[in-house]
Amino acid sequence: MKKIQIINGPNLNLLGRREPGVYGSQPFEDFLDSLRARYADVQIDYFQSNIEGELIDRIHATGFDSDGIILNAGAYTHTSIALQDAIRAVPAPVVEVHISNVHAREAFRHVSLIACACRGVVCGFGLDSYRLALEGLLGG
Repeated sequence: MKKIQIINGPNLNLLGRREPGVYGSQPFEDFLDSLRARYADVQIDYFQSNIEGELIDRIHATGFDSDGIILNAGAYTHTSIALQDAIRAVPAPVVEVHISNVHAREAFRHVSLIACACRGVVCGFGLDSYRLALEGLLGG
């Protein structure tokens, strides 16, 4: 069984309530239930934190025994060399994910400090960005 880790960063615990015009109105837990049902043959683990160091710790803890990591680092995408270093430190491929199209938003969101360490980037497809990243990691 393939093992995929989803890691969500700051403010993503508020999905479904936070800026629904940008991020939608579906809570992430509901989406995660449907993703797990659709990919019942894949172990999908989930972690969320608003704390950068906890995200790094989770990458370290899962990046050696997972088949891939789907990472939505939120605002840390644009500021964290430490997350980039953590991604580079583990063998699991990482896909950077964003719910919104960051390139259609404020200029500071156009720069990712983690993309260069990731296998790929998916953005702009709402929560379905996670499914697309999963498909990429599974080779489909």
